Amino acid sequence: QVQLVESGGGLVQAGGSLRLSCTASGLTFGSYAMGWYRQAPGKERELVALMTTGGVTNYADAVKGRFTISRDNAKNTVYLQMNSLKPEDTGVYYCRALQLIRFYWGQGTQVTVSS
Repeated sequence: QVQLVESGGGLVQAGGSLRLSCTASGLTFGSYAMGWYRQAPGKERELVALMTTGGVTNYADAVKGRFTISRDNAKNTVYLQMNSLKPEDTGVYYCRALQLIRFYWGQGTQVTVSS
């Protein structure tokens, strides 16, 4: 049974930082691309950052230069370091494991940035 468990969300003031973690079990972690997505109230879920199995990264324009995705295959964990947070970064953050047409979602962690 595949499980993705996110942690690290919370309430932070604008300009602050948070680090999200997502730990996977039940899959061969190193063979999956890992991504972070977010969903703000009333909006669709959107890609925030993605890291391939080879370490290639891709970021949404809104977070470039502020967020950094990384992974530790030995710990089956992907991270999202979020700096210079803005109120518009508020939302539920989800991690996703992707391998061709197979994918799994975590349950999400709430990030709230106050102005």
